[in-house]
Amino acid sequence: MESAEIRSRFLNYFESKGHTVVPSASLLLDDPTLLFVNAGMVPFKPYFLGEAAPPYPRAVSAQKVVRTLDIEEVGKTTRHASFFQMCGNFSFGDYFKEQAIPYAWELLTSPVSAGGYGFPEDKLWVTVYLDDDESVDIWHKVVGVPMERIQRRDMADNYWSMGVPGPCGPCSEIYYDRGPEHGREGGPIADETRYLEVWNLVFMQFERGEGPGKENFPILGELPSKSIDTGMGLERMAALLQGVDNIYEIDTTRIILDRASELSGRKYGADPKSDVALRVVADHARTCAFLIADGVLPGNEGRGYVLRRILRRVVRNMRLLGTNDPSMKELIAASITAMAPQYPELLSEQGRIMSIAAAEEETFLSTLERAGGFASAQEVYRLMQREGESIGLTTVYRSLQSLVNDKIVDVLRRDDGEAIYRLCGEAHHHHLVCKGCGDTVEIEGGAIEKWAKMMAEEHGFREVGHTAEIFGLCAKC
Repeated sequence: MESAEIRSRFLNYFESKGHTVVPSASLLLDDPTLLFVNAGMVPFKPYFLGEAAPPYPRAVSAQKVVRTLDIEEVGKTTRHASFFQMCGNFSFGDYFKEQAIPYAWELLTSPVSAGGYGFPEDKLWVTVYLDDDESVDIWHKVVGVPMERIQRRDMADNYWSMGVPGPCGPCSEIYYDRGPEHGREGGPIADETRYLEVWNLVFMQFERGEGPGKENFPILGELPSKSIDTGMGLERMAALLQGVDNIYEIDTTRIILDRASELSGRKYGADPKSDVALRVVADHARTCAFLIADGVLPGNEGRGYVLRRILRRVVRNMRLLGTNDPSMKELIAASITAMAPQYPELLSEQGRIMSIAAAEEETFLSTLERAGGFASAQEVYRLMQREGESIGLTTVYRSLQSLVNDKIVDVLRRDDGEAIYRLCGEAHHHHLVCKGCGDTVEIEGGAIEKWAKMMAEEHGFREVGHTAEIFGLCAKC
C-alpha cells in the first residue's frame, strides 16, 4: 500500500465518522515556543487550551512535521528523521476515550477491501498509563483485547506533551508484533524493536508548565474540556504495510535515496558508512524542499540557520559519497517527485525551491574552495567564526594541511556558538584530543604551535612549556 493511499484511507475513515478534513498547516506557525510544527496537534493547540473556539467539534489531518532535536542521529539509525507526517484525529470536547479507542482499532483491523489497514488482531498490543483503569476496561471489555496484551507503563512512556508548556495528558499506544525474528517476547515493555508503535492516542486533559525531560514538569491544571489528540506516523505505518525494514526503505523516501545513490555511484546496502550518508541525504533533501516551500530562506539565525545547516549537511554527505559536483537540484527534484502525490503544491513551487537550494549549495561549495587555500590558522579560525559549524570538519582538516602533517584528524568544531578549545600540556609533543571520546592523535613539528599560541592568546587559555593539547570534538562525537 503506497504512502499516499495510507494517508487517504486515514482521512476518509475519519471523515466518514463526522470529522472535518483539515489540510496540513504550514511548518511555520506563530508560536513563540516553536521554530517549526513538531507535532500533528500543534495547529490545534489554541483549541485545546481554550484560547480560541474550534470551528468544528472533531477534525482529522495529515500534518507535515519537522523535528531537529536529534538531527545528529539522522542516518546513523533508521528510526530518526527530521521530516515526517503525522496522521491524527482530534476531538475538542466532543468525544473522549470511549470513542477514540474503538475508532483506532476499527481502522487498523478492518479488511483492506473495506477501507482499513488489515492488521491481524492477534498481532496488536496496547499500553496504558499506570492508573488508567478506564482505558483498560475499554480495551478489554469493549474492543476485546486480551488482558495479557494490555500493559501499563509510567509517565516516561505513556504521558504525552510537546516538550514545552501546553496541553498534555495520559496516552494509550498501539503496537504491532513483527515476530520473533525481530526480538524477544514479552510485549512493548520487553522489546520495542520487535513490538513497533503504530498509533498513540492522547487523552488531552491537562496543561503542563516548564520543566526538563518527559517527567519533570508541573501539571498546572485541567484543560477547559477533555479532548482527543491521536498520532499515527505515516512513514512507520508505510514500512509495516509495505513489508520493508524501516522508514528509509518506503516508497517515498526510497525515491530520494535511490537518486542520491545514482548521483554518487554508491549502492545502498553495500557499505555501512555510505548507507549512513545516503540516509542523511534522503531525509535532509526532503526537509529542505518543504522548509523552502513554506517560506524559509537560508540564513545565520533562527529558522534560516536550521535550513542552512540541514542543506549543507546534504552537500557534505554527498561529498563523503564522492560527489563534488552540484547535486541539490537533482535531489530536490526527486523529493518533489516523491511527495507531490500528497502535496501537489510542491509542483507549482518547484522552480523557486530548486533555485534557492542550488544558490545556497553554490555559495557553500565556493566557501569550501576558498577555505582550501588558506595558509594560516588565523584565517581558518576566522572562517570558522564566520561560517559556523556548517563549514564542516573536512574543510578545517583541508585548511590546516599546510600547517601540520597528515596525521591531523577532524577534531575541531564549533560548540554552542563558540569555538571552544582548552590548551594545556606536560610533555614535548602536541596532541589533538577529542573531549567526547578521548581519542588522541599525536602531531609532530612546530607548525601546530602557531595555532596553539593563537588560540591561547585569543581565549586566554594556558599553554604549558612546548606542549599543547587541543580539546575539540571528533567527527564521530
